[in-house]
Amino acid sequence: MTHSRHAGRTVLVTGAGGGIGAAIAQLYCEEGAAVALLDADAVKVRQQAEALRDAGFTVGWAQADVADYEACAAACERLVRELGAIDTLINNAGISPKHDGAPAPIWTMMPQEWQRVIDINLNGSFNLVRVLAPGMVERRFGRIVNMSSVAGSAFLPIVAAHYSATKAAIIGFTRHLAGELGPFGITANALAPGRIETPLLKTVPAQANQAVVEETPLRRLGTPLEVARAACFLTSAESDFITGQVVDVAGGWLMR
Repeated sequence: MTHSRHAGRTVLVTGAGGGIGAAIAQLYCEEGAAVALLDADAVKVRQQAEALRDAGFTVGWAQADVADYEACAAACERLVRELGAIDTLINNAGISPKHDGAPAPIWTMMPQEWQRVIDINLNGSFNLVRVLAPGMVERRFGRIVNMSSVAGSAFLPIVAAHYSATKAAIIGFTRHLAGELGPFGITANALAPGRIETPLLKTVPAQANQAVVEETPLRRLGTPLEVARAACFLTSAESDFITGQVVDVAGGWLMR
């Protein structure tokens, strides 16, 4: 069922080739927005965009590594020509490298792996904000949602130090954006998902997922759609007076 909560809006979703990003893109389409999908994987993002277009939605797509500022700027320029000014940004792209299915301990982590995670998970969010914020400031309207994680505020043994560090940094980045951009009618909030059922979760041992379920008050894993609903709420009129917040989408896991 569709409705028009985001009609007239143009939304850019990064990491939209699958998982949470694809769910976010689809829900914005269903809520009436024109949606730009961005991903490093050209095949996956094109497939997602074509499926949405075949369903009758207004979408565009581009391939870019969010860690590459120039590539982000070029992709956004093309998407703006195609869809119009982008007023809503969902910084969802991120990675969490594993070694034989497990996170690398800090004492074996290579500096280049540390840097790559920083470049994508943190610098990627900066790059897209840097590209799109001038237009938002000029129009005195914008909505930004950055993707943090429960790992940004609590120890999560299934991820490595670089991932946790970036997700904690995203919280600080988001709150600074809220303060700096607020006078221009721009809100910035963050989502902190817990364990969500995505293809990446299949790389985690089943017993580890079950342990999280047992620690979660709602006694289950989350779904990409539930994260998407939170994102859409934070950019809707219902949240016009909400900024600088971190919304946990984790079934109460952080209360344990």
